[in-house]
Amino acid sequence: MDETDRKILNLLKKNARASYSEIAQQVSLTSPAVKERIIKMEDTGIIEKYTINIDYQKMGKSITAFIMFETVNCKAFREFCSKQPMVLKYYRIAGYYSYLVKVVAEDMELLEAFIDETMRFGTPSTHIVFSSAVNDSI
Repeated sequence: MDETDRKILNLLKKNARASYSEIAQQVSLTSPAVKERIIKMEDTGIIEKYTINIDYQKMGKSITAFIMFETVNCKAFREFCSKQPMVLKYYRIAGYYSYLVKVVAEDMELLEAFIDETMRFGTPSTHIVFSSAVNDSI
């Protein structure tokens, strides 16, 4: 993977629907050369899938929170999280806490109900997001 591949990845991260010719113009390659590089990155697993970014606030989910979670029953907790529509992602982590869970909620009442429900698995520590910024460059 070289600097040109990194540029291609950054362009795809900004717009996964960009055409080979659009990308080629920005990285000074031909369209077939860009296509070949992208296919190689897909085949090697560097590019796993193409997806979208959702603006949850525009969907009425104005609260984002990260919940650090201490639990001893990891399997049951994973099963619980995988069934919850509020849960966007969860990570098994090292340290005092066992999991980091990212959730979105319509309001504080629903977030509180979710947190109350998780208490049967252990101890949560909730962190509400006020704002965020992304620096996704490779």
